[in-house]
Amino acid sequence: MKSILTPLFAACLAGLGTLSASGQKTSGIAFGSFNQWVVREVKESGVIGGEVRYIYEIGPTDTLRGDQPYHRNPHSPWGTSNVLAKVSGITKCSVTVFPEARGNGRCARLDTRLETVKVMGMINITVLASGSIFLGDVIEPIKDTKNPMAKLNQGIPFTERPKALVMDYKFHTDGSPNRIKATGFSAQHSVPGKDHADAILLLQVRWEDAEGNVYAKRVGTLNEQFGQNTPAWVNGHTMPILYGDITHNPKFRPEMGLMSGDRAHWCRNSKGRMVPIQETGWAAPDEKPTHMILQISSSYGGAYVGTPGNSLWVDNIKLAY
Repeated sequence: MKSILTPLFAACLAGLGTLSASGQKTSGIAFGSFNQWVVREVKESGVIGGEVRYIYEIGPTDTLRGDQPYHRNPHSPWGTSNVLAKVSGITKCSVTVFPEARGNGRCARLDTRLETVKVMGMINITVLASGSIFLGDVIEPIKDTKNPMAKLNQGIPFTERPKALVMDYKFHTDGSPNRIKATGFSAQHSVPGKDHADAILLLQVRWEDAEGNVYAKRVGTLNEQFGQNTPAWVNGHTMPILYGDITHNPKFRPEMGLMSGDRAHWCRNSKGRMVPIQETGWAAPDEKPTHMILQISSSYGGAYVGTPGNSLWVDNIKLAY
């Protein structure tokens, strides 16, 4: 698959060689200390109030003004769930990821919220939006709520084999017994089960056929859930990456299985089109990956599902070797 490997690969491995307190070698993911942010200043449409809203992106410090689609800085591998939407000619911002002060620096705060747009006789939408940060970018502007995964270009070129993902985190939830689903154009309804935040890391070997379809084998898997309130920060939390076919591993859960069909992540192929990444099988445990997907979210269960009021704070994201 054709892709720009060098700048993103270098960005992802910023800080390689640092030793943690436990003696493991760690590599800080570029801008994973969350001390630098891009601020986008956007005026929403007058029919919904015309307020100036601020959308935050993870990357070199900058301020951008106007309702233009955001194109990720080539030095930062990060995308967020913050988006500029233009639905039925109405400009609206959805902001679920924020910088927040922590000590002498900053961290990232990810919130689960309900976003509403109402214009009499034109539009009436309420969408549940989970705060997420991920490696990749969003295809803006968002024009509808259909097929949300197809609007996220997921993953970056990556050829290393880290042992674990390391980060600082703090989590808050009200512990509601059920979640809600709000897609925008249908009635909200209850989804059984308590909500939790999660971290997902997938290492893949990807390839593309002559028609532009993208396929992958799974090399490494990490999926950890955060369901308990942690009033204080948990520092240096280490999440091991499992390699090869993990279906018989005691730590395996169904959501850690191969992603295809409706569950597939999407990417931009060499022809510039967004296509699903169809995982066709498990790679050998010692195989070298070509790409990494990393996504951290304040709610789980897919698009438009979660518990409003969830908050996940993350900081100092690194890979351990």
